[in-house]
Amino acid sequence: MNCLLLSILRLLLVDRTSKLETSASDAIILAQQIYFKDGLDICPFMGLLFSKIWSYFRPEGTKLVIVGLDNAGKSTILYQFVLNEAVQTSPTIGSNVEEFKWRNLHLVMWDLGGQESLRSTWSTYYAGSEFVILVIDSTDRDRLPISKSELYNILASEDLRKAKILIFANKQDVNGCMSVVEVGHKLNLTSIKDHPWHIQACCALTGEG
Repeated sequence: MNCLLLSILRLLLVDRTSKLETSASDAIILAQQIYFKDGLDICPFMGLLFSKIWSYFRPEGTKLVIVGLDNAGKSTILYQFVLNEAVQTSPTIGSNVEEFKWRNLHLVMWDLGGQESLRSTWSTYYAGSEFVILVIDSTDRDRLPISKSELYNILASEDLRKAKILIFANKQDVNGCMSVVEVGHKLNLTSIKDHPWHIQACCALTGEG
């Protein structure tokens, strides 16, 4: 991994010579383009690699990760939070990372791809995370057991033993969706004793919740 990290950093530094400044977010985007362009497969240390690259460019900030199954609305929530508007998104391959600053608050938010092939890499992003946002598609009853399984994998992670958990029951604007009470019940949230948690109804498209 160290050789791969050095190779990508070298390419990023070459790119920096042609620009006044390469932001941390741009560095991650470029690193992922290099990574996947070279035909590298999704690997167990992918998150650690990109986290190290981020730290090289921008080390400070409270880290949080946004996880959930594909099509849950993670990226929409991320950009609703950062830009205060809904943006057109496509399935996340790898991760998106953005910063949010307000007064003394400085958040570094990692939005992780939710496809089945990517979920095994989530844990490689956990180190140093103080918060986890789990996004649930409230219209997707069939896959809620999968989300529940992922939630309890998160709770069992040693890297997240002190993390606070926020669960967004998204798509509350859709007729027939599960209520926040139903989602909480099916996730058995009351059994969680070793992490502070909160569940919130929301609609990512409108920013409600």
